[in-house]
Amino acid sequence: MRIYIPVYWAYPRVETVMASCAVEGGCPTDYIAISISLISLILLLTRSTLPCLIHKVSRPKGSSFWLPAIQVFASFNLLLSIVMSVNFLKFRKRHWWQSCYTWAVWFEGPLGFGLLLSCRIVQASQLYYIFARRRLPPIRSYIFLPSILFPWIAGAAFLHMKKPLNHRCHLRVQWTIPVVCFHALYVAALVGFTGAIRHIEFRFHELRDLWRGIFVSTSSIGIWVIAYLLNEIHDDIDWLQVASRFLLLTMASVFVLAFFSISSSQPLLSQMSLRKNEVQEVPTMGQALGIPDSGLLLLRESAAVVDPIVPFDKLLLNKRFRQSFTAFADSCLAGESLHFYDEVHELNKIPAEDTIRRIYMARHIIEKYIVPGAVMEVNISYRTRQEILTTPDLAHPDLFRNALNELVQLIKMNLANDYWSSTFFLKFKEDASIRAAEHELDHVTGWTHSPRLSSVHASDDPFHQEHLPKDFSHYSDDSHPQGNEDLQQF
Repeated sequence: MRIYIPVYWAYPRVETVMASCAVEGGCPTDYIAISISLISLILLLTRSTLPCLIHKVSRPKGSSFWLPAIQVFASFNLLLSIVMSVNFLKFRKRHWWQSCYTWAVWFEGPLGFGLLLSCRIVQASQLYYIFARRRLPPIRSYIFLPSILFPWIAGAAFLHMKKPLNHRCHLRVQWTIPVVCFHALYVAALVGFTGAIRHIEFRFHELRDLWRGIFVSTSSIGIWVIAYLLNEIHDDIDWLQVASRFLLLTMASVFVLAFFSISSSQPLLSQMSLRKNEVQEVPTMGQALGIPDSGLLLLRESAAVVDPIVPFDKLLLNKRFRQSFTAFADSCLAGESLHFYDEVHELNKIPAEDTIRRIYMARHIIEKYIVPGAVMEVNISYRTRQEILTTPDLAHPDLFRNALNELVQLIKMNLANDYWSSTFFLKFKEDASIRAAEHELDHVTGWTHSPRLSSVHASDDPFHQEHLPKDFSHYSDDSHPQGNEDLQQF
């Protein structure tokens, strides 16, 4: 007697399970795609916050902070909208906030992809006005962003009223072409701004990041169209529906990572390492731009005689005195004016014909000291502040001249008298006396007195000041304050 084991029922059961999860969600590949999207969000938060946390950088204000923050928010909305609208999770839609129009229309459009593209267009327009037109943008970013986002809001409201989505949250065929064209219109606007600044030699890879944003946004539109066609035309093939939505969410996760960039709004932050044990390589904008002798004292800087009778603006030209006075001002919680003076001093080391670096430095100074509510806002008159903010040329050599004159007068009135009787001045005089004695001894003997080079004559000493290159001495203005006629214009 033979026994037959019926096994034919297993194949219909597998197909039923596949058909069930293809329509209702909850397939193994769905959970893998969700895991990939969570990892991408964690990496995105890491890229946006770790440089500030590791290097203890103060949070920037204005669009430099909230434009990248909005991009992170929009990236989260985009990924969440795909998960909720394409049935990755198996749940019943019982409430209004679970409807297709909440996620597939509002969160995926105005609060997701549209918000990401709008932020990048704002950044591109800022770069266009600052570097191509050499002026600050005429429209503030908190006004410009809502204005270009408004068509997305209007389009989402129109789709919500017309109800063009089917039961699977997919658009009907006649609505697909207008929606794709609307997405492509914003990509074209981004291409237009990027093409207008393609000739600019940026220092922090802003142009590269813009082209990368254009590439990934165009690719995401193409992937969305392909996934839509596969789901709509071949809706009877279960494995194809599962594979297409897995591809859609996975590529969207890669898209939000590749699209995010802070080089346009926070160039210094974009250069910082994420390794906690690595020393910060770019502490100042002057060093990032390669300004010669930026933030450094010369090895053989001559000692200057500091006398309260000497005009104060001439004393500030000496770097050692300026550092001592800045330390005193910081102890009085009034060091913003001295830091501003120091950075403008660095700006004037850049040649007038090097407009790109001058614009970078001027923009950095404006955002740090001039803009209302800045981190180190200086106390200048409203008229002077508006002259700087509305300047037609950010590379002009006299851009900060009036501001410096006002601040020097305030420093002389409020801080100078207290400095002469402070311990900071006494320590500075003591150090200056020691340097003067060493300099005089070197001048008399003509020999260096380094314990390791005790028998090396000055003419043979490779570290002697006479061996500095000509270009370096051109920028060493602090060591010869009386001979620096350009900076005396301040």
